[in-house]
Amino acid sequence: MTAFPSRREMLTTAGAGFGALPLSAMLSQDAVADNPVSSRLPHRRTPATSVIFLFMEGGPSHLDLFDPKPLLRKLAGQSLPDSFDKPVTAMGEVNSPLLADQRRWAQHGESGLWISDWLPETAKCADDLAVIRSCWSNGINHAGGVSSMTTGSPIAGRPSLGSWVTYGLGSVNENLPAFVVMQDTTTSVVNGVRNWGTGFMPAVYQGTRFNTTGNPISNLATPADESAAIRQQKLGLLSLLNRNHAAMRPQQSELEARIAGYELAFRMQSSAPEAVDLTQETEETLNLYGMNEKVTATFGRQCLLARRLVERGVRFVQLYHGAGSKWDSHSSIEKNHTFLCQQTDACVAGLLKDLKQRGLLETTLVVWGGEFGRTPMSEKGNGRDHNPTGFTMWMAGGGVKGGQVIGTTDELGLHAVDDRLHVHDLHSTIMWLMGLDHRKVVYYDKGRPERVDQNEGHPYTAITS
Repeated sequence: MTAFPSRREMLTTAGAGFGALPLSAMLSQDAVADNPVSSRLPHRRTPATSVIFLFMEGGPSHLDLFDPKPLLRKLAGQSLPDSFDKPVTAMGEVNSPLLADQRRWAQHGESGLWISDWLPETAKCADDLAVIRSCWSNGINHAGGVSSMTTGSPIAGRPSLGSWVTYGLGSVNENLPAFVVMQDTTTSVVNGVRNWGTGFMPAVYQGTRFNTTGNPISNLATPADESAAIRQQKLGLLSLLNRNHAAMRPQQSELEARIAGYELAFRMQSSAPEAVDLTQETEETLNLYGMNEKVTATFGRQCLLARRLVERGVRFVQLYHGAGSKWDSHSSIEKNHTFLCQQTDACVAGLLKDLKQRGLLETTLVVWGGEFGRTPMSEKGNGRDHNPTGFTMWMAGGGVKGGQVIGTTDELGLHAVDDRLHVHDLHSTIMWLMGLDHRKVVYYDKGRPERVDQNEGHPYTAITS
């Protein structure tokens, strides 16, 4: 017994078959009426409608960027005092001498935020930043740390934060993905696609990977030697085959996601090229993002594309810098972080300034951070180990009150002490800023209710005041 055809299948195969009707069906309102990523109302009215997450993969050092520790300089070369709880570290060198930072620190903006000389351009945006010094996580290594920050769990297999936001709010642009991911290199981020995957949720909510170089969207353009009629016939036949295959396998959400992906790609052929066309930008804007400088061109391009995407309704954009754990600095932290800060500082500041001058910063929540911070104890004499027990992230825009510091670490920057915010709290806060009550965004997996925070997170609502 064959399954009854869906409305989309009927429109696809009716009449003359594979000609213009598939195109009409995909573009009609009927074709998207049951779209699982159609736009949905938030639980409460908030300014933020999009997120740009700037992920510095490998673990940037809070001790050298946003959280100065005079005692660390005073005790440099000595062992960690017994009064501090010794952590479990990735490399196990808890008895190594303390390593002082070599930065020049200054207070910036009217708020007087402390930011080091490694980030001179970001420092000019100090009054827009809410610096959270009291973050902590359960991921001690890169695989667990990145997984924790992107999915809430150190063990892979759960939906990513971008997937939860897309599941909760859907997309306001039917012709672009709701969730976009970009890397700065061809090297894979630790854990790869699982960082923007959907775990047990339908695959339709997963992130769409855009390229860093060349055409941002692979295989989108129609081949030059293929006519529009032939293209439509191919799409119609492909849709028919996919639908018949999926009808017999309703439990495999990847099939439905693949079909939705093909249809989205068809619609993107007309809208996406314009969205990623940077030739429309002025020379002044390109310079603002560092596009004309070799060291900043790659990440600057990512940041500029992110602005163009949220400007067109893309809900969640995740940018990875240092793909392949480049921010990891077990040795030579001065050389490592100097170069990486040079690659990102002007780009991040350019993004914040550009969003602000266009009136988009209020509606765009910008998040900066990595999977963890670094230890005050040295490694190999001139580096720092992983530190998930206390590190810094910042948020800006999206209703966040800028120019404030949230929480503290201890006097050596090892453990979060006051207003401790676990990754689950950070995710809940991001959801709350997007107008979502994370307790109400529930997906039932095999009858079990699942949430982004695994029933452990609390939004830090004071971040807006």
